[in-house]
Amino acid sequence: MSLPPLVEPAAELTVDEVRRYSRHLIIPDVGMDGQKRLKNAKVLCVGAGGLGSPALMYMAAAGVGTLGIVEFDEVDESNLQRQIIHSQSDIGRPKAESARDSVLGINPYVNVVLHEGRLEADNVLEIFAQYDLIVDGTDNFATRYLVNDAAVLLNKPYIWGSIYRFDGQASIFWSEHGPCYRCLYPEPPPPGMVPSCAEGGVLGVLCASVGSIQVTEAIKLIAGIGDPLLGRLMIYDALEMQYRQVKVRKDPDCAVCGKNPTVTELIDYEAFCGVVSEEAQEAAAGSTITPRQLKEWIDTDEKIDIIDVREPNEFEIVSIPGARLIPKNEFLMGNALQDLPQDKRIVLHCKTGVRSAEVLAVLKSAGFSDAVHVGGGVIGWVNQIEPEKPVY
Repeated sequence: MSLPPLVEPAAELTVDEVRRYSRHLIIPDVGMDGQKRLKNAKVLCVGAGGLGSPALMYMAAAGVGTLGIVEFDEVDESNLQRQIIHSQSDIGRPKAESARDSVLGINPYVNVVLHEGRLEADNVLEIFAQYDLIVDGTDNFATRYLVNDAAVLLNKPYIWGSIYRFDGQASIFWSEHGPCYRCLYPEPPPPGMVPSCAEGGVLGVLCASVGSIQVTEAIKLIAGIGDPLLGRLMIYDALEMQYRQVKVRKDPDCAVCGKNPTVTELIDYEAFCGVVSEEAQEAAAGSTITPRQLKEWIDTDEKIDIIDVREPNEFEIVSIPGARLIPKNEFLMGNALQDLPQDKRIVLHCKTGVRSAEVLAVLKSAGFSDAVHVGGGVIGWVNQIEPEKPVY
C-alpha cells in the first residue's frame, strides 16, 4: 500500500546539491520534491556493522540530511570482510567515529550525529525521539525487541534487516499502519537455538544486498513513493539467487501493538530473550574454569577429555591442543552422550562460552556432575595462552 511522505521537503537545494543529486532529480517519482524531503529527513541507523555499513553509505550518497549512528563497538580485523564502511587503518577505532568519517567522505553535506554507547532501555526513547525513521542493523534478539518496542511506543517506523550465512530478510514495521516485529516473532527463540553471525558466519556481500533493500525502503518512505515493504517480509536466498515474499499481518493480540497490549513500557530485554538459558546459568555456576586452569590441567596430565562443541569449520580455524570436536547439536540430540568416557573429567569449550554452557547443562542432567566448561572459550584461550594463534 502507498503511504504519504514521511517528512516535509526542505526549503531548497543548493546549486552544488542539484549537481550532486541530478540523477535523482530526473527520476519523475523522486524529482526535486523527493530530494528535498531526503535533505530534510533525520534517519537513525542502529549499528555500524554488516548492515549498517552499506545502509549508512547509500543513505549518505542519496542525500539524507541527518544521519544518526548508534554504535558502541570498535573496529576489529574480522569486521572488514563485510563491514565496508571501515578500512584497515580503522582497526581499533570506535566504529561510530570510523563510520562518521566515511559518511562525510562520501557526502560532506550530511549532518552526522553520533550516539556512542549501547542502545539500552534507559536511553532508547530519548534517542529515537530525535529521528523520523529508524534503520535497524542489529545482530541480537535483545536489541531487536528493544528497537521494536521503543518504535511502537513512539509510533516510529523502522526498517528491519537480518543476515545469516547466505540468507537475508528485510521488512518495514510500523504499528500505526501495519504489523510490528512482535507480530512476526512474538517470542524470541530459545537461548542458543539460533547461532549468531559470529558463530555461524555470513557471506560478506549479503550485507550489501540486504542493506541496499533497507535504504531503498527508507527512500520510498521518506519521499512517499512506491509500495513499501510494510506487511511483507522479503526473504533472499543468495545461494539459489531467489527472492520471495511472505505476508505479515498485524496481530490483534500482539503484546505490544495489539488491541489490549500487555507490554506498555520497556522491559528487561536480556532477561526476555534469555541470552543464556537458566539451565545453562545454573550448570555453569561453580563449574566454570579459566583458560589458565585448563592449561595447568594439560601440563600436569590431569585425566580430562577436552571437547570442542563448535562446528567443524570453526575447529579448522583454531583449536585448543588435545581437544576433540563434537558439535553442540550432537549433544542436544543425545547422540554424543554414549561415547563420553566415565573415567575422565569432561571439559567443554566453544568460541566464547555460551554454547559450551548450554551443553554443560545437558551433561549435568545426564549425570556427568563433575563436567566443567571453559569461560571465554577458545577466544579466551588464544588471548591468554596462545596469542600467536588466529581468532575469528
